[in-house]
Amino acid sequence: MTSPADLSVVERDLTPEEEQFNELIAKDSRIEPRDWMPDAYRKTLIRQISQHAHSEIIGMQPESNWITRAPSLKRKAILMAKVQDEAGHGLYLYSAAQTLGISREEMMDQLITGRARYSSIFNYLTPTWADMGAIGWLVDGAAICNQVPLCRASYGPYGRAMVRICKEESFHQRQGFEILLELMQGTEAQREMAQDAVNRWYWPSLMMFGPPDDQSPNSAQSMAWNIKRFSNDELRQRFVGMLVPQAAVLGVTLPDPELRWNEETKQYDMSEIDWTEFNEVLAGRGPANAERLRRRREAHEEGAWVREAAAEYARKQAERALAASGAVA
Repeated sequence: MTSPADLSVVERDLTPEEEQFNELIAKDSRIEPRDWMPDAYRKTLIRQISQHAHSEIIGMQPESNWITRAPSLKRKAILMAKVQDEAGHGLYLYSAAQTLGISREEMMDQLITGRARYSSIFNYLTPTWADMGAIGWLVDGAAICNQVPLCRASYGPYGRAMVRICKEESFHQRQGFEILLELMQGTEAQREMAQDAVNRWYWPSLMMFGPPDDQSPNSAQSMAWNIKRFSNDELRQRFVGMLVPQAAVLGVTLPDPELRWNEETKQYDMSEIDWTEFNEVLAGRGPANAERLRRRREAHEEGAWVREAAAEYARKQAERALAASGAVA
């Protein structure tokens, strides 16, 4: 006879939809919008993709501030193209999230009311031109390291969006590297400015991968669903391994006195990250949290007439198309 305790661990029979979903994940195949998916899988994707989209949109602010102050027409044009790319990335990602049943309006409302998170890296200030180089090299470099595996994400629209995004992010990373390289080949003051920017952005860029694996509540399940392919700490270690030889070429010093190669583990040992700072910025108490959201709200309000005009134009076009089809019939 089965006891109540035994019944609590008996696995229920899976539905045909659940079996198909599990089979697709096991085969490393893609889940598409019309496929059945668990509610938890859908919610995880909406959270991750919308936060990614919000990060791209908020991430336009620190750099757009420097477009008019860039040191040459060439630099202005490149920076303008980069900011435009980031707007496009947000569009791709919002569109991908919409296939999961959430509206663009709902996602934007979550952002401007402060209910949705975005990458904490964009809550830091950019006081010098060298910050444009550090953001490109470090922040976009971390984004590439984190996002290239997402090209193989199990949810089709997300993975396909990431292919194009990663191609453009590689341009952003090279642009930042070039800015720092030029500064490091300049005057003493320019070299100091470049090193200062690297000092300020290095640790926040390592925080971009998220908390340590043992403190990351969502990573294990996301990896089981093939949304993520590597853990936070694995990606962070891979990123540091990429930075060390690049820093040598640039001539900058990575601001970690404990950074050294470990022959036994075949990876770099590093100092402990200040997770207190990470949690403070994530909680909304970073250097520019309030400013970033205030500007996003203002832009949203000021753009209301554009959205209304576009909606009215679409309505009239639909009316004309309907009238034309009736006339033909």
